[in-house]
Amino acid sequence: CVACHGAERPRAGLRLDTAAGALRGGTSGPAIVPGDPDSSELLLAVLGEGVGERMPLKRPPLEATEIEAIRRWIAEGAVAPADETPSDSLNTHWAFVPPVHAVPPRVERSELVRNPIDAFLQSALEREGIEPNPEADRATLIRRASLDLIGLPPTIEEIENFLKDVRPDAYERLIDRLLASPHYGERWARWWLDMARYSDSNGYSIDAPREIWAYRDWVIGAFNDDMPFDEFTVDQLAGDLKPNANLNQKIATGFHRNTPINMEGGIDKEQFRVESVIDRVNTTGTVWLGLSIGCAQCHDHKYDPISQIDYYQLFAFFNNSDEPTLPVATPEKVAHQREIAARIAAYRSKIAGDPALRLLQKAWEEGMTPAQRQGQSEEVRKALDVALERRDEVTNQSAFAAFLDQSKASELREHQKALAELRREEPRIVMTLVISERGEPRETHLLLGGDFTRPGELIEPNVPGVLPSLGAMVDRSPNRLDLARWLVDRGNPLTARVLVNRLWEAAFGRGLVATDADFGTQGVPPSHPELLDWLAVEMVDRGWSIKEIQRLILTSSAYRRSSHAPKAESLDPENRWLGRQARLRLDAELVRDAALVASGRLVRRIGGPSVFPPQPDGVMNLGQVAREWKADVGPNRYRRGLYTHHWRATPHPLLTVFDAPDSARACTRRPRSNTPLQALMMLNDEAFLECADALAGQIRERYPHNDSDGIEWAFQMALGRKPTDIESSRLLDLLRAERKNLDEAQAWRSVARVLMNLDEFITRE
Repeated sequence: CVACHGAERPRAGLRLDTAAGALRGGTSGPAIVPGDPDSSELLLAVLGEGVGERMPLKRPPLEATEIEAIRRWIAEGAVAPADETPSDSLNTHWAFVPPVHAVPPRVERSELVRNPIDAFLQSALEREGIEPNPEADRATLIRRASLDLIGLPPTIEEIENFLKDVRPDAYERLIDRLLASPHYGERWARWWLDMARYSDSNGYSIDAPREIWAYRDWVIGAFNDDMPFDEFTVDQLAGDLKPNANLNQKIATGFHRNTPINMEGGIDKEQFRVESVIDRVNTTGTVWLGLSIGCAQCHDHKYDPISQIDYYQLFAFFNNSDEPTLPVATPEKVAHQREIAARIAAYRSKIAGDPALRLLQKAWEEGMTPAQRQGQSEEVRKALDVALERRDEVTNQSAFAAFLDQSKASELREHQKALAELRREEPRIVMTLVISERGEPRETHLLLGGDFTRPGELIEPNVPGVLPSLGAMVDRSPNRLDLARWLVDRGNPLTARVLVNRLWEAAFGRGLVATDADFGTQGVPPSHPELLDWLAVEMVDRGWSIKEIQRLILTSSAYRRSSHAPKAESLDPENRWLGRQARLRLDAELVRDAALVASGRLVRRIGGPSVFPPQPDGVMNLGQVAREWKADVGPNRYRRGLYTHHWRATPHPLLTVFDAPDSARACTRRPRSNTPLQALMMLNDEAFLECADALAGQIRERYPHNDSDGIEWAFQMALGRKPTDIESSRLLDLLRAERKNLDEAQAWRSVARVLMNLDEFITRE
């Protein structure tokens, strides 16, 4: 590793013991003598006589013969071979070999096979001697499929209709109905937005708000329309480069505008521009290739055949991008907005030279607290860094506008009123962040040690050498559009595998490749390699339709099995061979959605700006800049969790407690923790108390004189099934006990709170 961080990238002829010694400049210790094994820090490290721990770290010591080979190599000059290339074993790693459409195997129990997926799984179960679980009951099946496909539990009416449907294809009809639901796009948009690192704020300490929800809504629409994944990919990575790109294709490029943006004063803009490009390279590698590409930013990858040159060849594709904002409106509306903006600017310019106003502005600026100053836009802060007396008119424009908008001085009321009247005429134009290609391309250099201040050799855009080349796809310098098309080309061995593996993970809680973001040599090999390849080929052959692959998975016998642990669980404690379904705790947003559905308060409107449901006081004071969180009071208060405004620095506590990602980087798989904080939040948080009150109110309204029927109905609303006799009895006992100390509304509220805090309520069986 040390050679890669030296003054030069290692090349044939560079002695590693010399490079290691060069890094020790200024430290005490014996002088490094090139070609002398006894002065080599490398040899001292493997002998356990160096300044740190013995190498290899946390592995058995090298054999004497291996140490002697290193000693001899150093004595001979420690010269790397001039034609050194990755070993054949790396190039033939299973993930780098094109998938094969295997023939589904024959099995003894063919009655368990509903489609080819089951044949591959049943073959492994028979080999391992594992008896699969029976099919789950129908109430469980509809709740499982509803939560997986639309992220909402089924209503009592939907459950009853399904239970009454005796047609042989009733379950398949259920799956088709859910796939066609407009709420499908919401559920699967959230899955993708994790990987897109979507947020409504810029991140870092200032964490200013951003407007990019139009991209989120584009993703919802793309999933609802079953946009082929190859087209979905190309539009997000390079929609702006398509011939005659339309508005939606440009909005889609917001995928790579979800990077955090540092707006602190005194930063080096080029540093953070480069960091954004690095984030785009790493995210592309993780999301589409399932590889830890980012490990090659500073040096050649230590385990996979990805060199540092490979990394900066990918970097070059994204280095020629600009980062504009795009109005999401008709040209006429944009023109009208610009006209009003010009009139507002003209009004400000007319009064900016008023000496009395300049005195007021000076007093306003001098009275600002550090937090208020930091909360201004970057443009305003730059103006404030220059003394008012030394600012020219152009420099003062942004600061003067902020003063007019924010000052409470009574002398400004007439001006503020006039500006407010102008703004009322100004149409509201939705803006969104997008990517566009530069007219004048930047030069890309390999960055020594990953440091943007140490440019090395010039690099041209290209793809990693271990994967199929761009080849005949381009006869010029390739761009992002070529990269996007290469990612979804049939010859690419990774993209389809990575995609179907994540769809499998969503259905079973674990991918066929458990390390879904690492298909490299350090990842876990697939449990069912033939099935993985079969699904990958099917994905491409079926036109990259996600819905078709999901229909295959969800109509299989394997998906329908009970999740109850069998008696012979010891044969497969981790459920590697999928003899049963998995119990999965709901994602953070779905926990909120389930409570809204059970309470009858869910507002099902799709899309639009992010919303502000209730959250505990004080959360917004936890960041460096205090932000206001004004809880919505109308329908927006009860929108799905997908639409909750996300601040990177101060996310909603529900999201944090239930393991939602921080959006700082791509998240391909959420963890699922189990902590007391989750139960405490669901018992005491204002949003959940409101839901409990609403459910309790419905019970009292529907069953004012029949406690047993009221409990049965509430149980079905919360859990999608009728309670057992024991469960009903315990809830009745609770209700009677609460009535001794509380009024009727509060007593039923206690019952509702218990129902919404059961493990089963937040679990997909």
